[in-house]
Amino acid sequence: MRVVPVLDLKGGVAVHAVRGERHRYAPVQSVLNPSAEPVALARAFQERLGCDACYVADLDAITGTGDHGPVIREIAALGLAVWLDAGVATADDAGRAAAGGARRVILGTETLRDARDLPAMVAAARSASGADCILSLDHREGRLLGGSPAVTGVPATDLATLAWTAGIRSFIVLDLARVGARSGPETEPARKLRAHLPEAEIVLGGGVRGRDDLHALAAGGYQAALVGTALHTGVLGPADLSRRS
Repeated sequence: MRVVPVLDLKGGVAVHAVRGERHRYAPVQSVLNPSAEPVALARAFQERLGCDACYVADLDAITGTGDHGPVIREIAALGLAVWLDAGVATADDAGRAAAGGARRVILGTETLRDARDLPAMVAAARSASGADCILSLDHREGRLLGGSPAVTGVPATDLATLAWTAGIRSFIVLDLARVGARSGPETEPARKLRAHLPEAEIVLGGGVRGRDDLHALAAGGYQAALVGTALHTGVLGPADLSRRS
């Protein structure tokens, strides 16, 4: 089971994400670095944990209050493969994310307005930098989140089929209510997706507490997990992370 470390960025610093309640996020306190400065933490992921990839959620971009473009480019310049969630809603957004340093552009259902736009998003990311796209099936307590009723009204497996047809081969199943909550991951939506697309790469996000959760996810056939809190608290360390990007 591969671990991909997470940085949530808000107002210029890395913050501790808890249950998707973004108005309450505070600067992260980490055993990896005394500062909440994003590039310093990304460098710690690389140098202390041996990571070569990092999931970056630009919360300002997602909420439409700004962006962390220069910071993201600095993180990419370290040599880390950036998986970037920057609130992509259009093909132009996908192209900008790819051109801004993303190795993998996250297309989150939370901001997706129309699944019919997925082929154009994939094409824009590839054209800009050769970046891959990942569809993130964003949930809150089991309910799919979407940027419009045209997304929330479609079953998650049908969205995944549209993404697969568009050339997307990797999926994140994320439950915001479990992020930072140390409650264990919710696997039922991912189980349904695994049954529907057995050849897909499936990444779990939200709720990973430690090694036992990683072992359970690996046994379930999932390839990777997004992890933040367990790394910052030191529950998971270098031996628990792989070096693949």
